[in-house]
Amino acid sequence: MANPVFEVVRTVLAVREFQDKPIPDDVVQRIVEAGRLSASSMNGQPWHFVLVRSRDALRDLGAPMRTGRYIADAGAAVVVAYEKKSPYGVSDCSRAIQSMILVAWAEGVGSNWTGFGELEAVRKLVGMPDRYEVLAVVPFGYPKRALGKGTKKRKPLGEVVSAERFGNPLEPV
Repeated sequence: MANPVFEVVRTVLAVREFQDKPIPDDVVQRIVEAGRLSASSMNGQPWHFVLVRSRDALRDLGAPMRTGRYIADAGAAVVVAYEKKSPYGVSDCSRAIQSMILVAWAEGVGSNWTGFGELEAVRKLVGMPDRYEVLAVVPFGYPKRALGKGTKKRKPLGEVVSAERFGNPLEPV
């Protein structure tokens, strides 16, 4: 039996070029809902997400991002921040980001994690209170070009997984 979740994980790729095509409201809603529904340590949910869809705001978000200027061309972006006092904020927000990326991919929408903390300019742009640290900006949009779904450069399973103890090969099923 095929597992649709595994298929999404197996085929998801980073997308940095987007079509000039809006993402339907219901799809955007599912993407942010996936972040909200993600597991968090002790159910603390130390996150806050800011959904950005206006073209001008997306351009403004892309400007301070050294490696994510393509945010300006996305159909939407989610600013992901965590409460600074939370010892689990980075971990919990990372889980939420992955959930959003996977749900988006299942809908045919590409994305990519941009930034990693120290995004003070982004925090100010979206009016996030000082008690939050912005971890990432995740742009979403329909891929501009066809991507090789499932074609990934990954180490073989035997190089990264051991059975019971390090170095014991995991036997294929």
